[in-house]
Amino acid sequence: MDKASDNRKKATILVIEDDRSLREGLVLNLGLQGYKVLSAVDGEAGMRMAFDVRPDLIILDIMMPVWSGLDILEELRKRREDTPVLILSAKGRTSDKVEGLRLGADDYMTKPFDLPELVARIEVLLRHRDADKAALPDIVLKDITISRTTRTVKVGKKNIAMSAREFDLLWLLASTPGQVFTRETILEKVWGWHYEGTARTVDNFVVSLRKKLAKGKFPARHIQTLPCVGYKFEA
Repeated sequence: MDKASDNRKKATILVIEDDRSLREGLVLNLGLQGYKVLSAVDGEAGMRMAFDVRPDLIILDIMMPVWSGLDILEELRKRREDTPVLILSAKGRTSDKVEGLRLGADDYMTKPFDLPELVARIEVLLRHRDADKAALPDIVLKDITISRTTRTVKVGKKNIAMSAREFDLLWLLASTPGQVFTRETILEKVWGWHYEGTARTVDNFVVSLRKKLAKGKFPARHIQTLPCVGYKFEA
């Protein structure tokens, strides 16, 4: 199996496009290429899915109601989300392309487009993503190893199964041992701007996280509670 085929087999692509015909065509044709393809009908739904699903690549239209593609792109980069973004837009002026690229897009194609060229550009972006991921160091503290590349957690030699949210929460806390995170900050960084839950959500996830780590004999005391403030990770 060549590298491109391997990328297609593993990658999840999120298509954010309000044109139904184009959206469904992309889902069908990219699916036939071997990708797992999800779609959102507008910018608001797309933003939620971008944070909930954590896709490997986003194909993004610009002109959409409520949240434009540029609004989404700006919010993603402000949150330091490094998911590759390919803008697919009818706006083809040089100034439009420059604005999109400056806001953090990784590539820009104009409509109408050729499917083989789109697929080729997707493969290039995914290759770059894989190279960047390979350079991410694991977090190794005491007996715990946390890999951002594979999104896995080990305590000693035991793999600890976690949900995407639990992993993101653990990574946030463990990446800067000793730093205190308020519940509000955790909600923003892990759940995203759109989430309407309460600080109690964070508490419940911390309880679940401690229980799962305890199965691997990793003491709960490493995730410390600061009453009325938040949480921190102490190695």
